[in-house]
Amino acid sequence: MADIQTEIEAELLRHIIPFWKGLRDEQNGGYIGRVDFDLARHPEADKGCILNSRILWFFSETYRLLRQEDLLLEARHAYEMLKRMTDEKNGGVYWALHADGTVADGTKHTYNQAFAIYALSAYSRASGDKEALERAKALFQIIETKCRDEGGYLEAFTADWQPESNEKLSENGVMATRTMNTLLHVMEGYTGLYQAWPDDSVKARLYEILDIFETKVYNKEKRRQEVFFDHEYHTLIDLHSFGHDIETSWLAEKTLEALDDPARTARIRPLLLQMADHTYHAAFTDHGFANECEKGVVNQKRIWWVQAEALLGFLNAWEKTGEERYKNAVLTQWAYIRDVLVDKRPGSEWFWYLHEDGAPGSEEPIVEPWKCPYHNGRMCMEFLRRNPAL
Repeated sequence: MADIQTEIEAELLRHIIPFWKGLRDEQNGGYIGRVDFDLARHPEADKGCILNSRILWFFSETYRLLRQEDLLLEARHAYEMLKRMTDEKNGGVYWALHADGTVADGTKHTYNQAFAIYALSAYSRASGDKEALERAKALFQIIETKCRDEGGYLEAFTADWQPESNEKLSENGVMATRTMNTLLHVMEGYTGLYQAWPDDSVKARLYEILDIFETKVYNKEKRRQEVFFDHEYHTLIDLHSFGHDIETSWLAEKTLEALDDPARTARIRPLLLQMADHTYHAAFTDHGFANECEKGVVNQKRIWWVQAEALLGFLNAWEKTGEERYKNAVLTQWAYIRDVLVDKRPGSEWFWYLHEDGAPGSEEPIVEPWKCPYHNGRMCMEFLRRNPAL
């Protein structure tokens, strides 16, 4: 029987990479923006910038890991589309283009800018392309001048940078002025930029983001992050996002590693391990990892990205603590992903979500603006890089 390392490598090489290479759009550029549950492809679908940025990041990072030239060619194809998604007049990247390249949604969202930074930084490291790094630096300046105030990072803006309401990253019946999710991925994008360009201005912002996480976002009494906030960081809803907590529990470690500050690591890491422990007890079972808990009611959907992040969060917790329960959780979580979540139909990838009983959520597509190779591809690559002795 194959070991977990071999199986995860095969999932990346034989399944995830070929699927996304197969969505390359030679006519319009970029990659096809929608594949229905029945695997019908829609080359006419809008192309979301988040999806394209994540594809650019994915192929850049798979090239850095595997050094296969075809992967760098895919990254370059995605890079050309991201340039088309950039507003060269007002700065920043749009939310989405139509398939023909015209603007479908001109919203400038901080979350979107952060993912473009993440992707451009990865592509510059993979290719040596100096223009890509300059574009990442320009977006950093955009976020710092257009998307923040004295309290931290704001959310949504019009194409010409006027504030607008935050429907795109507000859920559960609230409209948030600030979100944990945007802060998390600004941190992620800036960490990627700092790895490509270790400038003190980026370093200072990463420290500030960690301070906001520690003092505003993390709820020490509940051992969780709050999710949606008003301008003053008052939480707007009783919501525990299991997926984001387990994601943050390992992703923030990447920022700590980049900063290489033992004192800050000693202060932040216990909070990250608290979140991993809390979700282990609240969300983890031998048949997947629950989505979230709103006002005491657990949402039992097994969403694709949450399952991938749970595996990495438990892997990180095992490496940091040596606790056997986390090692066992990694093995259990992978078996669930491998056996149930991976769509075995030819020409497919992972299901968007499963019900608690394992039945696929057939109303959700296989590809859409948020369904991408970022979470599951990252899970595979991060696992292979760490090469744990499981």
